[in-house]
Amino acid sequence: MRHIERHRTHRIGWLRAAVLGANDGIVSTASLVLGVAAAGAEAKSILVAGIAGLVAGAMSMAAGEYVSVSSQADTERADLDRERKELQTDPANELAELTAIYVARGLDPALAASVAAQLTAHDALGAHGRDELGISEVLNARPVQAALASAATFAVGAVLPLLIVFLVPTSALLWAVSGCSLFFLAFLGAVAARAGGASMLQAAARVAFWGALAMALTAGVGAIFGVAV
Repeated sequence: MRHIERHRTHRIGWLRAAVLGANDGIVSTASLVLGVAAAGAEAKSILVAGIAGLVAGAMSMAAGEYVSVSSQADTERADLDRERKELQTDPANELAELTAIYVARGLDPALAASVAAQLTAHDALGAHGRDELGISEVLNARPVQAALASAATFAVGAVLPLLIVFLVPTSALLWAVSGCSLFFLAFLGAVAARAGGASMLQAAARVAFWGALAMALTAGVGAIFGVAV
């Protein structure tokens, strides 16, 4: 009988970027709205500030993710190029190196040498990339995917606090944005944990805690300075 195991590591790349984008969209936009509202601004000014934060944040997330993940991809590519050259110039030493890796993982020397020889014959660069460098097809860097996921999810996350600004009068804005944003953050944490196979309660509590701290600090700054925008 065939047993099919379902793993979630292939989701790490886009899931990390998506959770980061949505979380940042909710927290930064809600914090911005709360800070401006606490300073005594009018509803129109609060909304303009929030929309500007959405656009700037989405572009910043996209650029930041693309640059950072591209740097990771460049490093992986450079290491693989170096490994490719070493395989061409000194294949015997590379085979011995791969054998030593398998011995360290628990295989006896004879079996390790046999496995290393067969994997080298099949795909030498792939074997060294995976077992020596830790670079796998599942976890390798994808800059465009990360940038698009972060920008899109940031925009979605940022829209949620802005909807509250549309629907709730200015007098109730602080409590409404705070409460709804915490709910959105907890829900995001639970969904992300569900997609990754982790504890939903723990993830929801973690995301909500840090979001609440960020919003409280920003609202505090607005209330202390009290400068109308």
